[in-house]
Amino acid sequence: MTLDPVHFDGIADLASRIRHEVDAEEHRDVAEETWANYLDPLYGDDGPVLEPLDEQRRSAADVEELALQPSPFDTAHGLDSGTINPKTFKNGLVLDLAQAAMSATPSDLDLHRSRTVITSVHSNDATVRTDTDWRKWDEGYSRGRIVHTTPLARDQERVVHGLALYLAESHHALEHADAVDDLLLLDGPVYPKQLVNWADRHASLADLVTENELVGEVLENYVRLVERLAEKDVPLAGFVKSPASQALVRALRDRGRPTPWASDAAFFGQVLERREFDGQEYHRITDELAWTGWFTSTLGADGVFADASELGVERELPAECYEVAFFVVYDPRTDLVHKVELPRAFADSEDCRDAVERYVTSQVAAEAGPPKPVGKADELARIGATEKEELVRKLERSFDSRRDENYDDQRWPDA
Repeated sequence: MTLDPVHFDGIADLASRIRHEVDAEEHRDVAEETWANYLDPLYGDDGPVLEPLDEQRRSAADVEELALQPSPFDTAHGLDSGTINPKTFKNGLVLDLAQAAMSATPSDLDLHRSRTVITSVHSNDATVRTDTDWRKWDEGYSRGRIVHTTPLARDQERVVHGLALYLAESHHALEHADAVDDLLLLDGPVYPKQLVNWADRHASLADLVTENELVGEVLENYVRLVERLAEKDVPLAGFVKSPASQALVRALRDRGRPTPWASDAAFFGQVLERREFDGQEYHRITDELAWTGWFTSTLGADGVFADASELGVERELPAECYEVAFFVVYDPRTDLVHKVELPRAFADSEDCRDAVERYVTSQVAAEAGPPKPVGKADELARIGATEKEELVRKLERSFDSRRDENYDDQRWPDA
């Protein structure tokens, strides 16, 4: 049933009574002042939490010209994980399944064929037992494993989902690290930052690592991945398609700055959006990509992953090598902000920063979205809706237990 016109008009009228006293131009002025005066560096209680790695700058270039720039890398690899999303069964099992895949540009069909699958399971029934050893199939191209989670957070579905995704991705990356010659792009941040939220019932993430070996396994895998690729002198980058962090906005607010932005991405979007005045009004410039220079960050979760005592995982490189550096790119065609991350082990090299920056901006210009290796990895790892339903039916038969659905599952089966 759709809204009756009188109800639609009433809702719209109610919403229109929300008053917004500050206009967008004032927000832009605040963003410009913040950019000009507060990020070189931005201080926290114990010193700088964000600062330019070299010079603080903004760049812009014609989209078509950028897209035609030669690649600084002969090859590039992407990595992603896809899941069926957490499912609860009437026998008490909460389960998610993730498969990780790596793409290669130019294509490597043997590599594309390979998968790492993690099935994470939670149950309050202590009698539940399964084989947790690695198993191989598809002539050895793929392997899988079951892991058992323990209570880590208030939401077990979030935990089984996160562990499946992060374990699949990190194990697959380490398994195929030797195949990467020039660049590895993760679909998402370079570190599993959601794990920081799981430590809310612990003194630190290190305490959580001590309590739960799977969390320690995840974190150690990502640390080893940084070290393996640093040893090969092959940069590891993360491409965050939809950055949702508010850590910069919170830090600015703590310094007494006005922060009218819902997220860090919204702030950078206003800083990078370019406009021209036609004598009467402003129009967005949509044929030029814009991006920032590189910053180092210990904001939010970045600070945890840069601190060995907080992380609780032994590391082989100096502490600063694990710090996060990033730049932000804004695509006016889609009005979207993307974030690109590099551990300092790679970002401290100006040549490496420049190469990654040139590659990503050219790829975003050409693809109007994520770089091609990330898009290819997403396609390889994605589990379609039909496949998800068939997998759930197979699991129901295997468990001899139906999925524990509620009314919303029946009403919105594809949600």
